[in-house]
Amino acid sequence: MNPGEHVTEIVIFTVLFLVVSGMGFVASRWRRPQDLASLHEWGLGGRNFGSWITWFLIGGDLYTAYTFVAVPALLFGAGAMGFFAVPYTVVVYPLVFLILIRLWSVSHVHGLVTPADFVRLRFGSPTLALLVAVTGIVATMPYIALQLVGIEAVLKTMGIGGSGGFLSDLPLIIAFIILAAYTYQSGLRAPALIAFVKDILIYLVIIVAIVYIPARLGGWEVIFGKAQEKFAATPAPGDGILLNANNQLQYVTLALGSALALFLYPHSVTGVLASKNRGVIKRNMSALPAYSLLLGLIALLGYMAIAAGVKPIGTDNNTVVPVLFDRMFPDWFTGIAFAAVGIGALVPAAIMSIAAANLFTRNIYKEYVNKQATDAQEAKVSKLTSLVVKVGAVLFILVIDPQFSIDLQLIGGVIILQTLPSVAIGLFTRWFHKAGLIAGWIAGMGGGLLLLYNIENPVTKHAHFGGSAFPLKDFGFDTKMTIYAGFLALLLNLVVAIVGTIVARAAKVADGPDGTRPDHFTADEGDPRVTDLDLSSST
Repeated sequence: MNPGEHVTEIVIFTVLFLVVSGMGFVASRWRRPQDLASLHEWGLGGRNFGSWITWFLIGGDLYTAYTFVAVPALLFGAGAMGFFAVPYTVVVYPLVFLILIRLWSVSHVHGLVTPADFVRLRFGSPTLALLVAVTGIVATMPYIALQLVGIEAVLKTMGIGGSGGFLSDLPLIIAFIILAAYTYQSGLRAPALIAFVKDILIYLVIIVAIVYIPARLGGWEVIFGKAQEKFAATPAPGDGILLNANNQLQYVTLALGSALALFLYPHSVTGVLASKNRGVIKRNMSALPAYSLLLGLIALLGYMAIAAGVKPIGTDNNTVVPVLFDRMFPDWFTGIAFAAVGIGALVPAAIMSIAAANLFTRNIYKEYVNKQATDAQEAKVSKLTSLVVKVGAVLFILVIDPQFSIDLQLIGGVIILQTLPSVAIGLFTRWFHKAGLIAGWIAGMGGGLLLLYNIENPVTKHAHFGGSAFPLKDFGFDTKMTIYAGFLALLLNLVVAIVGTIVARAAKVADGPDGTRPDHFTADEGDPRVTDLDLSSST
């Protein structure tokens, strides 16, 4: 595409992007404490965000630019299977309601910053905490890179980039340099402030799109009819506007597995721990499903693209939504829509890099490099690490095939699920022995990676790590059904953790660092936010 044909879109996109970036720098003065030189301030915003700020922050963190382009692209290519993102973002909130409230309470009382901090405290095992920290960092890295996929799709549609070479990638690099600069200066306050603008723009664009585009295309009957015609003409057994017997099990297990994994990601926990009290979390877990309604509407853009006869740029299906907007909207509103996608990448990328940096600082640097690190030293290391993480994400997307990055993000979900026994279940019981949990993590991680290695994707011509849908025929079943690899890996993890715990108890293996059961949870009885929890109980 020729940039000269998209001058209006480029100008509006650039102006809005710069305005929001300016807000990122100003955020360092927003609710400014006396000193930003601590992880509690820089990395968690002072743990003082109220209901509205938290709602926009967590919403902006979970519903990303990649979601904006990838979910419709999945419906465009595979049909109903792409709707898995809707039920999982509905069921996740009641699933994690009690877990997140309890995690906030424990973290508030003991000054915890990361999920690995909790594991270190709960089980008294630096090794287990290290495994949880490394898992979180590895699972988050491709997720950060994928935010670039959303920006890249918009830039390609405007005729900028996509042709290869340094100059072609320069706009993308500049965008992330700006992101890195204001995140370094303002910490979590930057994405918290920007999230307001990001979410308002996305709501505006989707509400307009869901009314305006169907009206231009002839209505929903025409849209679904065109989608059905497309999928009926393909040889793929798993596509279509309805699920079939071959993909129903994959749909259910993928939705459930994704729901269990969502709030295990470090960036999700970071948004929760930044809340000022448990009431904020309760209100947000009740209100955040509103975003799931928005996600359902976003998904339908994939079917609209089919009805509009949209063709992706090259082989990149992630460009179908930007191309749809470019074709259907007037230039000025297309610029706003593109800005919504671009800005939608800034909020989650900032939070993810902060969360990964906090994990490195608290659970690797302080645990193994400088045990006496001061608050200021922690903040400095975390700031520098966040820069390194962003550089890695940019290199990730520039050097590696973007489709492989998407596959790695699917792998990330399988990986992060292996922390569920230590983090989520560990919040409610100390029954598990640290040796059993470590053995379970090794089994689940090894088994999950083995399953993923044996999944091929003929569309992208990847013989290994081609997705997360494991064919049951590989287990000897006479069926075309598939199942989410992460679900099987988690089951293996739990079985091994239970057996390992029983064996360790029978062998009287030492459980804490000093050979005793760790008993760290003593509630602050004067704090009304934690008095209804028995944090010192074993169950």
